[in-house]
Amino acid sequence: MGYKTLRQAVNNLESSGQLIRINQPIEPNLLAGAIQRRVYQHQGPALLFTNLTGSRFPAVANLFGTLERTRYLFRDTLRQVETLIKLKIDPKSLLKTPASLLSAPTAALHLLPKRVKSAPILNHQIKISELPQIKSWPDDGGAFITLPQVYSESSLKPGLRSANLGMYRIQLAGNDYHQDREIGLHYQLHRGIGIHHQEALDRNQPFQVNIFVGGPPSLTIAAVMPLPEGMPEISFAGLLGGHRIPMVQPSGSLPMPAEADFVICGTIDPQQQKPEGPFGDHLGYYSLAHDFPLIKVDRVYHRPDAIWPFTTVGRPPQEDTSFGEFIHELTGALIPEVLPGIKAVHAVDAAGVHPLLLAIGSERYTPYQKSERPQELLTQANAILGQGQLSLAKYLLIAAENDNPQLDIHNIPAFFQHVLERVDWQHDLHFQTATTIDTLDYSGHGLNQGSKVVIAAVGEKRRELPENLPENLTLPRGFKKPLVALPGILLIEGPPCKEYRPGEDLNLLRFSKKYTADDPINTFPLILVVDDSRFCAAALNNWLWTCFTRSNPATDSYGIESFSQAKHWGCSGSLIIDARSKPHHAPPLIDDPAIEEQVNQLAVNGGPLQGII
Repeated sequence: MGYKTLRQAVNNLESSGQLIRINQPIEPNLLAGAIQRRVYQHQGPALLFTNLTGSRFPAVANLFGTLERTRYLFRDTLRQVETLIKLKIDPKSLLKTPASLLSAPTAALHLLPKRVKSAPILNHQIKISELPQIKSWPDDGGAFITLPQVYSESSLKPGLRSANLGMYRIQLAGNDYHQDREIGLHYQLHRGIGIHHQEALDRNQPFQVNIFVGGPPSLTIAAVMPLPEGMPEISFAGLLGGHRIPMVQPSGSLPMPAEADFVICGTIDPQQQKPEGPFGDHLGYYSLAHDFPLIKVDRVYHRPDAIWPFTTVGRPPQEDTSFGEFIHELTGALIPEVLPGIKAVHAVDAAGVHPLLLAIGSERYTPYQKSERPQELLTQANAILGQGQLSLAKYLLIAAENDNPQLDIHNIPAFFQHVLERVDWQHDLHFQTATTIDTLDYSGHGLNQGSKVVIAAVGEKRRELPENLPENLTLPRGFKKPLVALPGILLIEGPPCKEYRPGEDLNLLRFSKKYTADDPINTFPLILVVDDSRFCAAALNNWLWTCFTRSNPATDSYGIESFSQAKHWGCSGSLIIDARSKPHHAPPLIDDPAIEEQVNQLAVNGGPLQGII
């Protein structure tokens, strides 16, 4: 039941027609990653590269490239996982089907890792430079591990129960790293390893980390799962994988999965850092070089038949989109348990995941009172923004289930329409003006520094949303090409932003002051000022990506007839979001045309990608 090794999963996918081999020599510098992205875009098969230049190890990509394939990999255990989740949510419901309870005790046993004394992972040792050196984007700072499982333990409470397994990117080479002796570790705010790092810093002592690569596919999923504190990721991997995870612990090392493909053992001096990056990241831009923790490499292990798994990230959707969808399927039902009153939360993948959250809450405590202003909804919004990775959101749009029980959080156009039909910009904007945002988001005013806004709308529909431009629409000098993105959302091309003045952009102030609240332009409650209105209007994902990755709510929000009263900001007319590129923004990811042509050549008659891309 379940795969105990990555090799088992690869062989099964190949035998079932869900994986193809690419036997031609493939350069790990840009080409391998470009192939994976193109095949993902076409929802193609998993890829086994048997001849990566410069490395003797095969590499597998696009393993989780479709939601259907991800479900297939865990087909033997999904029902048991769902049973245990339902048992937590509503034990009484399972009494109606008592047979489903029979698998629960067996599944629960898989939560316990199994200690072993010998393991395939300990059979061979190599150097970092012998690993596949995969570089995904032209301006990346070097080769990276893109599916690492970074294992650390508490200095105060060592052992598996207080361990953390997270997917934090690892730079293998480049910059100022000493080849084979040093690698870089990049982790974002609110990650579990940060607690272990702080403990080591308080004690002024180094701490160990092990980086697992490959192994049972359930370990990869577990490393990105938003698990509650106190539940080790290794335990969840056993539950999802359908077997206890065997762990081996060489002398002087932390534990490691006996069936991992590779393990890098290293030590972090909590006081020491080196520049890590740039790296083409999941927001669709490069995260730039910054000082991050340095890992001093102690040993590098690999099993005899090791396979190197990798992915590439970039502007969504990418392979990590399937991760998110699968995780939502597993955990979405638990949201009301964790966040009382909340019915659903959707981190919008097309907007870069963290920048935009949509949520459905409820006004439960005042059923006798029909309010036109959100009440409990604001309490629920604050709870969302205080929850793990959800706290990295910049924009949170929240609606009340009471107003439309059929509202679907994944129908993005319908959700925006619902909110914009009801919102009152005079009192429904709630800002946090100086707070933390995603480390990878450069729209703020510094690394990890930016703002948030909650847009909460309740009550009866207060306006009809236009689908066409107003007649005789006039725009200030320098603003042009107005287009409708969705009902009630107007795109306008603005002058390029050459000098950033937070909240005081002269062109945006000039635009907002041209109109009064009774001007026809205000029939559009939301106006987005962008660099290229045609690009944004061409697809829903285009304007979602542009608007929410290129704006910082507190500094890039303007309004027609805006005001500030008792430290509350609002506007009587349209809300205007400045979503133009700013001088301090990170550069977007752009494919190398020569590399893309090489990918095309693999799709000609007789090529391995014929009929796939």
